[in-house]
Amino acid sequence: MKPVESSSIEAVGHDPDRKVLTVRFKNGSTYEYHGVTVDHHTDLMGAKSVGGHFSQHIRNRFKATKA
Repeated sequence: MKPVESSSIEAVGHDPDRKVLTVRFKNGSTYEYHGVTVDHHTDLMGAKSVGGHFSQHIRNRFKATKA
C-alpha cells in the first residue's frame, strides 16, 4: 500500500498477478476491486486527482469487496 494525496483515499495497493486493486479510504474502510489491470493502476497513480480518477474510472466499473 502506497499513501496517496487525496481528500478521500489514504492509500492504494495493487496485485498485478491477481488483478486486485486495494484502496484504503480515509474513513478507515478498505475495499478490493477485482479485474483491475496494471494499466488502470498506473493511470490511477499518475492522475492529477487520484480521488477523481478513482470515481470516474474504477468505482462502479469493477466488482468490489470489503477487505
